[in-house]
Amino acid sequence: QVQLVESGGDSVQPGGSLRLSCAASGVTYDTYCMAWFRQAPGKDREFIATINRDGTTIANSVLDRFTISKDNAKVTLYLQMKRLKLEDTAMYYCAADRRVQSRSRCPLSGYTFWGQGTQVTVSS
Repeated sequence: QVQLVESGGDSVQPGGSLRLSCAASGVTYDTYCMAWFRQAPGKDREFIATINRDGTTIANSVLDRFTISKDNAKVTLYLQMKRLKLEDTAMYYCAADRRVQSRSRCPLSGYTFWGQGTQVTVSS
């Protein structure tokens, strides 16, 4: 059974930093893709980042401020966020789906498993 538990969300001022964590069970990085998404009030869910076999994919909107990483031993996915802006305020979700072995890159949508989310609020 796949379970994803996000943590690390908080309220910060513009320009601040946060690191989100997603503790996963029932998955391995070899057989599952994992990614970060976010959803702001009144907006559609937005892809943020994923780790591929050959690197990472980061959304253009956060490319120069956010990085994604993983701890294989802990099966934990991280999202390091720097220079946070007001528009980064959202619920951040971790997602997982079975990896298509013939593809080196993970998808940007269509994930099956989701965590409950962790709230990030950026305000002055």
